[in-house]
Order: sequence, then C-alpha cells, then structure tokens
Amino acid sequence: MAGDDNSATDVTAPPLDSAAGPSFVGRLRNYFLTGLIVAGPVLITMYLTWSFINWVDDLVRPLVPVAYRPETYLPFKIPGSGLVVAVFALTLLGFLTANLIGRTLVDLGEMVLGRMPIVRAIYRSLKQVFEALFSGTGSSLRRVGLVEFPAPGMWSIVLLSQSPSENIAESLPGNEEHISVFLPCAPNPTTGFFFYLPKSQVIEIDMNAEQAATLIMSAGVVQPGRNDKRNVVALSEMAAAARMAQLAKEAPKAPTKVDLP
Repeated sequence: MAGDDNSATDVTAPPLDSAAGPSFVGRLRNYFLTGLIVAGPVLITMYLTWSFINWVDDLVRPLVPVAYRPETYLPFKIPGSGLVVAVFALTLLGFLTANLIGRTLVDLGEMVLGRMPIVRAIYRSLKQVFEALFSGTGSSLRRVGLVEFPAPGMWSIVLLSQSPSENIAESLPGNEEHISVFLPCAPNPTTGFFFYLPKSQVIEIDMNAEQAATLIMSAGVVQPGRNDKRNVVALSEMAAAARMAQLAKEAPKAPTKVDLP
C-alpha cells in the first residue's frame, strides 16, 4: 500500500562509518594525539633538563683545572659533571658561611660590593630577592589570591607578596592597609604586572603557587579541581560585595538638613 511505501522510505539505514565506528583516518588521528599527549611532556621535560645541565657544565667547566676534568682521561664528556661540582661548591660555601671565619669573609665581600655605586644597588636587590625566594621562612609569592582586573567583573589570579615599606605606604591614598601583588601573564607566568592594592580588594584562595602557575600556563585548560572552582566563584561574589561596600563608603554624603529656629 501507499502508506506502507511511505513508511518504508522514511526508514534510512545508518551510515557505514557510524555503524563500523571511526574511520581509518579518524583512528590514526586519535592514535597520533594520544602519542603526542604521552610523549610531549616527557620530551619537553627532558629537553629542558638537558639544556640546564649543559648550561651549568659550560659555566663550571672553565673553572675546573684541566687535570681534574673527566674528559681529560676519557674520550667523551660526562654530562652533569659540572652540575655535580656546582652543587658540591654551593654546599661547601654554605657550610663555610655558617662558621665565624666564613661569615667574616662574606661580610668583607659585601662591604667591598657596598662601596661600588652601580654594583651596590644590583647586589642588594638580588640578595633580597634570593633571600625571599629561597630562605624557606618567608611567605612571599607562595600565597594566591584573586583581584578584580583588568575591568570590573573580571577576576585575575595573583601571587601575594609583602606589605609595602613605610615610605610607600604613607604615599598611598586612603588609610587602609595595602599589600603587594604580582599578576602573572598567560601563558608565560615569568612576566606580568606588579602593583599595590588595599587588602579588602584581594581575596586569598586555597591554592598553592604551583597550581596557580599550571592554571595560568594552560590558559585555564587545566583546572585545579571542581571544588576549588566553586570556592573561587563564591569568593568572587564576596569580592564584588566588598567592592560595592567600598564604593558606597567612598561616595560623598549628602548634606544634612538643619532646622533654623
């Protein structure tokens, strides 16, 4: 019948590719991407590690006498020999600095560098940076927060540093305490913006610096976790409420009406 013919024509068989699964080219693409995901991080890590080892070897090798170099007695170079020498030398330097004689020599060297006009500023700045990063006692750039940047309603990940010095704090407007923040740029977190913000405009979140760096370098592709995401949203709402309260506080008050006798 006609009705049966129409109903029969409405039934179409599934495509051959969908019934048989992905095509041959699609399977090859999936295999390639899987291999890239597995080998990419390993190869890049090995390349960066190898480059760092060779860089240290090239720096240390000229300082080692020829008689003490392994390649003097072997027909090939031993990668990492300079790195071993550098680690041993730094450890020995730290051991000598811990006693009175080493401390005296370090103070003498710092006094000599402190008398050089240009070198003095560079040395003091680098020393403060290294002490803050590697002392293990400070909290600089180890805490993570959220700030409303670059526009209202847009939130960025920042690394929290120390409070500004007294002369800078006195020059900042308002009576509220400020904090130093560093805003890394994606995908290269070694560059960014440094600025001071009132503490009420900075929301500290439960995230370490390594997770923040991964989040920034992946441009948000790798998230620390679903629970952390919900916390970030809740903290963002709190920050928005705090901003509205701050704007309301700074708004000029209307003059009060005075009743004349």
